[in-house]
Amino acid sequence: MNTAELKKHISDGNMQEKLIDIYLDKDKIDYQQERYIKAVEAFEDLYGQQEVHIVSAPGRTEVGGNHTDHQHGQVLAASINDDALAVCSATDDSVINLKSEGYDGITVNLDDISKKAEEEGTTLALIKGVLAGCRDRGFKIGGFNAYITSDVLGGSGLSSSAAFETVIGNILSHLYNDGSIDAVTIAIIGQYAENVYFGKPCGLMDQMACSVGSLCHIDFINPTRPEFERIELDLDSIGYSLCITDTKGSHADLTPDYAAIPAEMKSVAAFFGKEVLTDISETDVIDNISAIREKLGDRAVLRAMHFYEENKRVVTESEALKAGDFNTFLKTVKASGDSSYKFLQNVYTNSDISHQNVSIALCISEMVLGEDGGVCRVHGGGFAGTIQAFVKNEMVAEYKAALDKVFGEGSCAILKIRKYGGILVV
Repeated sequence: MNTAELKKHISDGNMQEKLIDIYLDKDKIDYQQERYIKAVEAFEDLYGQQEVHIVSAPGRTEVGGNHTDHQHGQVLAASINDDALAVCSATDDSVINLKSEGYDGITVNLDDISKKAEEEGTTLALIKGVLAGCRDRGFKIGGFNAYITSDVLGGSGLSSSAAFETVIGNILSHLYNDGSIDAVTIAIIGQYAENVYFGKPCGLMDQMACSVGSLCHIDFINPTRPEFERIELDLDSIGYSLCITDTKGSHADLTPDYAAIPAEMKSVAAFFGKEVLTDISETDVIDNISAIREKLGDRAVLRAMHFYEENKRVVTESEALKAGDFNTFLKTVKASGDSSYKFLQNVYTNSDISHQNVSIALCISEMVLGEDGGVCRVHGGGFAGTIQAFVKNEMVAEYKAALDKVFGEGSCAILKIRKYGGILVV
């Protein structure tokens, strides 16, 4: 469909049913229609009227498995109804022109997609990494024009970068490979781009959740081809809402804190001559705890114990949801949060104890929610980012008001679990 036809198609309401199916929130359909039209208009302003496609990839929320994926453990993750949206068209040359809302345009020549050290940490590196990952796996790549807009909040733990990688992977899949690049492969390519080109040693959870969609129980025991099971969860029917609060803490100088978690876990595995904790048993660690403490210190042991217990909690959460036992699920989410605070220790950085945004958010949450209003936990990498809460619907307004009062209007977002990962919308 060309851009002029597509704008009219959307404004006439012909996409309402599809948008409700994707985003689940009828109250935001006007917002989504306007957002889509503005994206098409922005594409037109950049590249002119032409035939286009629209690709969408959601952000994600980690429900269970805090810092387990990099040890080839298990996670429970869900795609959300905030997404990155790309209006795109194939070109006849070997050039990619990409403009993301609010950022300078990027041009990539397919004749040079090699990794460059000076490009690490940039969007250009992510694009080139996805291109190289697709090419190296035998898929076709080609030039395209794209305009991308995203309402996945950057730096919030909702994986805006993984959503971006998934969008690029889906653009290449649908423009040049007849949609044949499967969701897991797109996730693996996204992780490759982030690890090798971008220079961030992340696990695969973010990309899997964004690419596969729905609520997924993912087992990374084979990290090159993770096993996953989709689990249906309709929070509205249970009477709960998913709330994510951005605590507005600074992520500056936190890289050593993030890196120390997998490094310390791997140091315990290395004590036994293994690479990751999945390769040894919890019993092995407990039986050798004195020697490990003496050699590696107590925090490494605590973080290893968190990993083993968190892995068990993921299984418990998954089984509880499949059995319709939401109370057990909530208790296990709370236990996960307690373990992250006490044993994983990723709620605040020891290098700056005067700023504890996540701790404050958890404190206010527990005061508001009490015994029966819901549960909360640190979300994602931790230290300065977001918290997650499952809140009874009748308490959502009070909860949101309390968190917004502390961290600013709009800090607490009420989200839904979307059933689609990366998809071709139009």
